[in-house]
Amino acid sequence: MNKITFKNNNPVFHKALKEKVNAYFRNNRLPVSGGWQLLLKACLLCISAITIYITLVFFTPNALLSVLLCALLGCNLAFIGFNIMHEGGHGSFSRFKWLNEASAYALNALGGTIYFWKQRHNVEHHTYTNIEGLDHDIDIRFMRMHKEQASKKYHRFQHIYWVALYGISYVVWVLFQDFEKYFRLKKVDDQRKFDSKQQWIFWITKILYITVYLIIPIITVGFLKAIAGYLIVGIACGFSISMVFQLAHVVEGTQFPEPDKESNKIQKEWAVHQINTTANFSTKSRLVSWFLGGLNFQVEHHLFPGISHIHYRQINRLVKETCKEFGITYLEHKSMLRAFVSHVIHLKKLST
Repeated sequence: MNKITFKNNNPVFHKALKEKVNAYFRNNRLPVSGGWQLLLKACLLCISAITIYITLVFFTPNALLSVLLCALLGCNLAFIGFNIMHEGGHGSFSRFKWLNEASAYALNALGGTIYFWKQRHNVEHHTYTNIEGLDHDIDIRFMRMHKEQASKKYHRFQHIYWVALYGISYVVWVLFQDFEKYFRLKKVDDQRKFDSKQQWIFWITKILYITVYLIIPIITVGFLKAIAGYLIVGIACGFSISMVFQLAHVVEGTQFPEPDKESNKIQKEWAVHQINTTANFSTKSRLVSWFLGGLNFQVEHHLFPGISHIHYRQINRLVKETCKEFGITYLEHKSMLRAFVSHVIHLKKLST
């Protein structure tokens, strides 16, 4: 697909909003990064994940408690992704570059590959949100996420089987899709700086991941129990990650713009496009925000990805105020449950 551009020749909305946000940080003498608050949260999340892992692998409790702990570990890994890896990947975890890089590589510890993620998420998803063919987060196999995607017979049941697809998404990602990307990059001439260093990192972290999450548990608790536990962890993690991102972009009211066929341009400025394609949910809940790394403030994140989520609650007020001034619709669901219902309704509408 040819390069798509936005109508940014006179981005009056974005300029007005940036002035307000810059003034907020300047007047309050605040850094845009996470600081000690985020570092403390990161330590708590990592300690809890390690504690649960050691309990399961080396002090295996009864079956029921083990199942519950595996599900909790899966959610914990997702929270590490939201709060540590995601912030580090956007360079907002800390004012220190090395700490941002280290935080970003938390994804490799979770089984993914930060090199691939930065291209797909930072570049493709954040620039071309909800644009068919460029935002791969809406390109989910066996799912129809918006009306411009071709309708298949099996889509009539997608509002039912989405649960299974979201559940296995994490396992498929780390054990199949990453390898698919690796070998595809190896074959093409333009390897986008996928040099020998990145390849060594890929293989070393994948081997360590398989060792920690599969080989060691198989040795300590047995093959069947280890595989069952891994699947529970993977399903809990995959479901958590999928739901957070789908509730932010694939619900009733979010748009899936198509560029003008002649100019290949989206006829809106980029910032307005982000608001049209994104929705917030449960922004009043500090508990939800804490665990999800502020990703329930998805609008603010898309407008200012380089700012840590610890500031989103304050920025949210400025974004709403500016949207009202410019007559721009701001989409927000009061609770996570309402966003969830909206997502399922959206899938149901597209199933016919």
